[in-house]
Order: sequence, then C-alpha cells, then structure tokens
Amino acid sequence: MSIERRPGGRPGRAVIRSRARNGRAVSPDSPRPTEELFTHHPVVWGFRVALGLLAAALLALVVVNLSDVLLSVFIAAFVALGLDPLIRWFERRGMSRPTAIVTVLILFIAVVVGIVWILIPPVVAQATALITNLPSQVRGLEDSGWFERVNETTNGLAATLANGIGDILSDPNTWATIGGGALAFGASILNAVSTGFFVVVLSIYFIATLDSSKRAIYTLVAASERPVVVPLAERIMQSIGKYLSGMVVLAFLNAVFSTILLVLTGNPYALILGVIALFVTLIPLIGTVLTTVLMTVVSLFVSPTAALIVFIAMLVYMQVEAYILTPRVMGKAVQVPGTIVLISALAGGTLLGLLGALVAIPISAGILLILREIVVPRQAVS
Repeated sequence: MSIERRPGGRPGRAVIRSRARNGRAVSPDSPRPTEELFTHHPVVWGFRVALGLLAAALLALVVVNLSDVLLSVFIAAFVALGLDPLIRWFERRGMSRPTAIVTVLILFIAVVVGIVWILIPPVVAQATALITNLPSQVRGLEDSGWFERVNETTNGLAATLANGIGDILSDPNTWATIGGGALAFGASILNAVSTGFFVVVLSIYFIATLDSSKRAIYTLVAASERPVVVPLAERIMQSIGKYLSGMVVLAFLNAVFSTILLVLTGNPYALILGVIALFVTLIPLIGTVLTTVLMTVVSLFVSPTAALIVFIAMLVYMQVEAYILTPRVMGKAVQVPGTIVLISALAGGTLLGLLGALVAIPISAGILLILREIVVPRQAVS
C-alpha cells in the first residue's frame, strides 16, 4: 500500500496499489473478486432472475387464491373511507368522534337492514316477473300498431329482430346458461350473502379503527419523509372519501328520480329498475346513459309514449345532474377528467366487472392527486 501526497506535501488518502490483470489500480471501495463473481457472473445473474420470477409467480398465485378475501377487504376499506366524511360532519356539529362513529354505524346498519328487509322481497318479485314475462312482451310488440309501421319502414327487419330476441328469451337453456344452472345460481346467492355480511362486519371494524390504523401505517414511513407523506395521504383519503360519498348521493338521487318517473308512466318494473339505477349510476357518465337506455327499452312494453316521456325526462335530468347537482354534491372532491373516467371504468369493468368499474375511478382520483401534488411540482423545478 502506498500513501499519496498532495502537492503541498500533506498526506492524502490511502490507496491500495495492487495491480489487476488489466493494469488498473484497485481502491478499497472496489468490489473484491468474489463479490464481482456473485454480482456479474451470468450464471449467478440468471439464478437471481429465476428466483425473482419464482417469487413473482408465487405472489401472483397467492393473490389469485385470496382474490375474494382481498376484494372484500378492499370494498370494506372504500366503505370506511366513504363514510368518514359523514363522521367528520357530525364532529363539526359538536359530537365527539366516538359518538359520531357510533351514530354513523347505527345509520349504516339501519340502511343495510332496511334495504334487505324492505326492498329485497319486491325487487325479487319484480325481477322474477320481468324474466318470466319478457319473452311474451317482446312477442307482443309485433301486434302493436307502431311496431307494424316501424317494421314496414325497415322492410321486416324489426320483426326478424323481435322474433330472434323472443326465441332466445323463451329458451330455458338461455337462463340456465346465464345462471350457470339452478344449483350454481343458488350457491352464488349464498356466497354473495356471506361475502356481503363479511364486508359489512369488516367495514364496521375499519370505521371504528380508521384513525388508529392510519397512524400505525404512518409509522412504517421514514421519519424524514412523514412531513410530506402524511399530509398527502390524508388529502388522498379525504378526496376519495368525498368522491365516494358524493357519488353515492348522486346515485341515490338518480335512483329516486328514476323510480318515481317509472311509477308515473305506469311501468310495472319501476322498483327493480330503480335498484339497477342505484348501482349502475355509481359509474359517472356511463351509468346514467346505460340506465336511460334500459329504462327506455323496458318502457316500450308499456307504450311508445311512456318510452318517449322516460327518454326526454332522463335527458333533462342528465343536464340538471351535470350542471347543478354534481357541483354542489361533489364539493371539493378531486375532479376526474371525463376521458380518464371512461378509461378507468372500462379497465376496471374488464378486470372485475361492475365492482371494478366502481372502484377504478376513486383509485384514478388518488393517482391524479399524487401526480398533481408530487410529480408535477418536481418536474417544474428540475
């Protein structure tokens, strides 16, 4: 080992002057031959890649096997975040947080029990009647005068289409295929009930322990990063909570309006269509359009006039919802551009169906907030 000296004669840092085969000097910070072997050797590198792929495959297998449980936990967390703004609203009215939590839990349980106790029997009855009467109602369209005029205009295409739909709907194999058989359909109902009960219980637990759970998660963040991470995480969760609660309010208003409209136009399936509207309109932009089309088509079984009234009334409601209700209800929740809403809903629906479309938009809202608060400011100063 030799000691390098600076031009002034003062000793500098020590450098090991061992010669490698290529003649380069090796410093103490340079990797040793064994370290180079285990770092750069192709066999070792390939072994590391294989281990990484194996670990990823095992993780994917675990996620797939636990997908139902993880999905239930995910839904419960979103329910807790959606009810948190209501808890804070009670707190601003002078309630202590434990009292506000108990109040919200009582309201939440009352709503769930009320939906199951009051709405389920008539909804099931109307759904059964709709499925039973749908083939005959489709065939009955051919006897109406307006359908005959439409059929003449389309050179018989309307009658061919109606006959095809009637044949499909009257075939028992169609409903057996859709339901996966009576046994599978019954098993799916039992599974849905048990999953729903688990989600309700888990949601109650998350609501009661939301603050302590967040504090426990924040302890996993480095102390130097907490001043940045904690406020941002709080803003994201508050924005998602406001977004979820706002969408639930808008969907509820849409469902109430749709049900009243269908009752006034004499539709016998007003309640089941209102329940469908409640869930489908949770998807912004797309949901209201889908329910409008469905309600208009089903209203054709009543009369063309009823279908026209429903269609025009829903178009007017869309404008009222977009320009009056949404700005007031959503408030300060993060706004998601329409294109991102469509892409998120399509991607989430492809992965997890209707539920995926519902949760994809709040996730997109959180990602947008991260981009606006972290990525964009850093890019502006770099």
